[in-house]
Amino acid sequence: MSIKRPQLSLDDYERGVRACDRAVLARAITLIESRSDHDSAQAQALLTRLLPATGQARRVGVTGVPGVGKSTFVDELGMRLLARGKKVAVLAIDPSSTVSGGSILGDKTRMSRLSLEENAFIRPSPSGLTPGGIARRTRETMLLCEAAGFDVILIETVGVGQGETAVADMVDFFLVLALPGAGDELQGIKKGVLELADAIGVNKCDGDAVARARHALGDLRAALRYLPRRRPSWPTRAVAISGLTGEGLDDLWELVEEHRQTLEASGELAAMRAEQQRAWMWSLIGERLERTFRTHPEVTRRLAAIESAVLAGRMTPPLATDELFAAFTSVPGAPDTR
Repeated sequence: MSIKRPQLSLDDYERGVRACDRAVLARAITLIESRSDHDSAQAQALLTRLLPATGQARRVGVTGVPGVGKSTFVDELGMRLLARGKKVAVLAIDPSSTVSGGSILGDKTRMSRLSLEENAFIRPSPSGLTPGGIARRTRETMLLCEAAGFDVILIETVGVGQGETAVADMVDFFLVLALPGAGDELQGIKKGVLELADAIGVNKCDGDAVARARHALGDLRAALRYLPRRRPSWPTRAVAISGLTGEGLDDLWELVEEHRQTLEASGELAAMRAEQQRAWMWSLIGERLERTFRTHPEVTRRLAAIESAVLAGRMTPPLATDELFAAFTSVPGAPDTR
């Protein structure tokens, strides 16, 4: 017979998270992931209480295509940070989990050492949510982990879909992992991703790949000189690393710290985080408006016929939009969004 866990009050949650009680932290994250209106209200009340304890952690995003070695890299980097006395939380954003129900970090054995450490915390993204929903939960989980005293938040994403942009919009430092290709070229750098990166790590710079990786690194550094900077005070850097041997990881972390100090001194860090908060707010407003629009009774009644007309070529999308918004605003008191 299962034993029902006692309900926690808001005070219980706050005390537990601030004390880094891992069981309470896990339950607080579950509260955030809940779709219940009651749980959502309690979760937002908890986050409001904890906000003063957030904001001090290093927020680092890590992306790269499958096979680039993200889990091995995060495991090794996490262990090195623990050796420096840091507390490390690893979170995941996996756009594919909205389809498969799985998660890139569902199997914690991928980080076999880090997952066993007392001062490390690994949490996969919840399944069954939209990409926007996963990003929202990850942001809120990050705040909980910061309030629990974690010094470093590593947010990992598969380098596909909307995951890269979602992570870049919630972290301070965005790292793109790439592989040396069969020749001198790099594999795993998609068009446009350089615009998001604060640093590019040429991973698996070990064994027979060392010479190839260093040659590709030189070409990459030359190319980066001609690209516009993401931040006025920070040119995108490129480093050769190995998640397997740890080669270059200490130098990479020094880049993270240098980046932090540079952006703090220029005022860009505070401005960037403020803009991230504002963008997050407007993103949530957009999600809520779309949900309200789609569930509006008059829109629901007319949507199928109007969509069919668009697909059949009998109505243009702009006219369909006008028709649906007219239906949406037909109820007294509904906002006019035209």
